Amino acid sequence: MLKKVSLALLALFVISAGAFYFINSTDNYDGSNYSATVPDTFTVGSTLDFTLPDQFGTAHSLKPDTKTLIFTFAKDSAHIMKDFLMDKEDGYLSQKSAYYIADISTAPVLIRNAFIIPSLQKSPYPVLLVYEEETATKFRYDAKKEAIKVVTLENMKVTNVQFVATLAEFEAALN
Repeated sequence: MLKKVSLALLALFVISAGAFYFINSTDNYDGSNYSATVPDTFTVGSTLDFTLPDQFGTAHSLKPDTKTLIFTFAKDSAHIMKDFLMDKEDGYLSQKSAYYIADISTAPVLIRNAFIIPSLQKSPYPVLLVYEEETATKFRYDAKKEAIKVVTLENMKVTNVQFVATLAEFEAALN
């Protein structure tokens, strides 16, 4: 009897795991709705333009009045940003004329769909997502991957690039 129950539980587990994999392994990202014009050497003086999706699939375009872009390329720096933004009032990024952009291009589709995006959807602030490795590589140019990249803009042109590793450094970079 115990053997039959064990086999039934094992079969149920295998079927559930297969269904979980099947549902979450399909890439739902449609890159035809989004774009990014980023020079190969993304440095001071570069002009940027993009339309990227947030965690809900809503498109956001870079505007001439955007002052700051905040990039994370690794899990640890993304957690620093999450901790920072969770304590801020609604609309904090908009008030600062800023976008937070997270690179999820290296995550496998299953991990991205099952864990990363659902976790981001719990956030009360928009997180723009970079799905495509080619675009992510340009945004990462000269980046210290574990750091937060803070880019200052004036009329869509890069005027300053800073890399910060701590919450205190990040807060100083925003002011």
